[in-house]
Amino acid sequence: MTTLRLAINGAAGRMGQRLIALGSADASLKIVAALEYAGHALLGRDGGTIAGVAELGVPLSATLDVAAEALIDFSTPAGAEAAVRLCVERGLPLVMATTGLTAMQQQAIREAAAKIPVVWAPSMSLAVNVAMKLVDVAGRALKDHPSGADVEIIERHHRFKEDAPSGTALKFGEIVGGAMGHTSETHGREGRVGRRPHEEIGYHAVRTGDNPGEHTIIFGLMGETLEVTVRASNRDCYAHGALAAAKFVAKQKPGLYGMNDVLGL
Repeated sequence: MTTLRLAINGAAGRMGQRLIALGSADASLKIVAALEYAGHALLGRDGGTIAGVAELGVPLSATLDVAAEALIDFSTPAGAEAAVRLCVERGLPLVMATTGLTAMQQQAIREAAAKIPVVWAPSMSLAVNVAMKLVDVAGRALKDHPSGADVEIIERHHRFKEDAPSGTALKFGEIVGGAMGHTSETHGREGRVGRRPHEEIGYHAVRTGDNPGEHTIIFGLMGETLEVTVRASNRDCYAHGALAAAKFVAKQKPGLYGMNDVLGL
């Protein structure tokens, strides 16, 4: 069995720890680097210990000093920007899982994909990406429904999430817009806002407790309603998806790929 040498950027974060824990238990993967920003309080400590598993002999580091065959970035926008530069310099396949990126940071990823293979998706969850396919099918089927279809997107995340709506919710909205031609959006409602425009997509962001992620896309018709809901019960679903993406991207030519490519959808 071929073993993929994998680097994790953002290794001491909540997702980075789960990537190390699950990746180290996968016989087809070998965690060779655990990366964090310079000055991080845990630099030098073993990445496996930080993740709550056995020691891996891989210290948390601010520099990539070993040979790797792919890198997963699950960090911050600043960390993601640094990871893109690093991967381009090293010719290293990249899985970009960080959200909340600026327009310039997103453009840097597109430019990097001309030189290296990149899997970039607003959500690494395999179930979320299947749900996106279902929403596309529903949107196209209901586009010309006689009563019209009102679309609302409700997303719930933990209290620590800094961006709203989530990148995943916005991607669902992009899919709806492409399938149905809806051209406007609103983020929550307050006061006497008047009759709902048919072409509008409504977003609602809920932040509560430790919810790892939940999205409901509502297609409201006259006389019936269709809802597509996907819920995470823990963060492992995102880690499993990112690890699957790493195995995929390591075999690809330079280019920009999505989770649909990973799943073969």
